[in-house]
Amino acid sequence: MTTRTPIEVEVRAAGLEGSVARVLRLGTYAAVGLIAAGVILMLVAGQSPLDAAPPLNPWALPADLLAGRPAGLLWLGLLVMLATPATRVAVSCFGFSRAGDRAMAGIAALVLVVIATGVILGTAAG
Repeated sequence: MTTRTPIEVEVRAAGLEGSVARVLRLGTYAAVGLIAAGVILMLVAGQSPLDAAPPLNPWALPADLLAGRPAGLLWLGLLVMLATPATRVAVSCFGFSRAGDRAMAGIAALVLVVIATGVILGTAAG
């Protein structure tokens, strides 16, 4: 393992922070754009955004998107919004691993395990 100067460590940290910020920004913009497009399609179709939403069916999502159904855009937007923080943790884990910071990479990996466990238990219970 090579010893890095404080400046090298700072430059790597700034690069990781920039990557994490991009993930959060792009994920948020994508989610908001998809949800806004879904709401616009609902209004064009004469549906109220306050009506009950159809349940999430991941297998029907591609067909809904290809057909231009508002529910497909709304659900995809919500899924992107929910996946953005987990993606941020994954990017951090990769960045810490690349920088040789095993402790922080391990913590990030454990956070990913907790998130994955929550998703698995949550979908199994629902």
